[in-house]
Amino acid sequence: MNVDGSVSVVGLGELLWDIFPDGPRFGGAPANFACSTAALSNKFDVAMASAVGDDELGQNALQELKRRGVGTSAVAVRSEPTGTVHVSLNETGHASYQFAENTAWDFLSWNDGLEELAARTQALCFGTLGQRNQTSRETIQRFVQSTPDSALKIFDINLRPPFYDDDVIQQSLRICTALKLNDEELPLVAKLSDASGSDYELLPKIADRWKLNTIALTLGASGAALWHDGTLFKADGVETTVRDTVGAGDSFTATLAVGLLSGCDPQHVIERACEVAAFVCSQDGATPEFPDRLKFV
Repeated sequence: MNVDGSVSVVGLGELLWDIFPDGPRFGGAPANFACSTAALSNKFDVAMASAVGDDELGQNALQELKRRGVGTSAVAVRSEPTGTVHVSLNETGHASYQFAENTAWDFLSWNDGLEELAARTQALCFGTLGQRNQTSRETIQRFVQSTPDSALKIFDINLRPPFYDDDVIQQSLRICTALKLNDEELPLVAKLSDASGSDYELLPKIADRWKLNTIALTLGASGAALWHDGTLFKADGVETTVRDTVGAGDSFTATLAVGLLSGCDPQHVIERACEVAAFVCSQDGATPEFPDRLKFV
């Protein structure tokens, strides 16, 4: 579909600060998605739907979103603290996470502002972590179900043990139109879908089980695959020197959303998504500035 600047793209869920050994960096998968979407294209009205605390980190998060061109009118300010996660990197730059609990985004509650935003949303991204609390889970699922039927509703599964269960995954699969997952998450989704076969054989089976139009499977350094409108597209991995992997998957999802909303050829979309993710891996932080060659014009 072709779009103009009135179309809203929404990051829905956790908004937090990644606490690295050298200091805090802005993050949270849906927030990374929103910031990357705004950085990749100026054609969309990008917004964040979440909550922050009435504290310094919360104010800094709102300022960071605004600086990156992401709307904050649907970000509530609550009494709970702004979310944080302590990030550890191994020798290859791959990250592990320790999340603070009972933070502001855990208590994201339904309100008129979310209802208004949902009604004009044409693409969104949500995951499992944002649904670890019953309050935020109900709000996130209500938001997804309140968007137009034509919206691109991406469930980026983004598993963070122990903050998920089979019910949340299955509920999310029922309400999304597109799924993004990695090769480590594929076996779990295949099991929940009663599907078997090779990685590529699983994609149409999972799509059929949950009535999905689109599935994107990332394969690390080996590239990615995209099942879209009944056709399988593949892309090789892009060589890069890994600084850290934080945000790479979120930038991949953002590229997928921008490309599909812009009506680009799916083969081009999956190749560009691999290029963008590889670039993010080569940089410090989850949402670096993108060179013009990676942007959509």
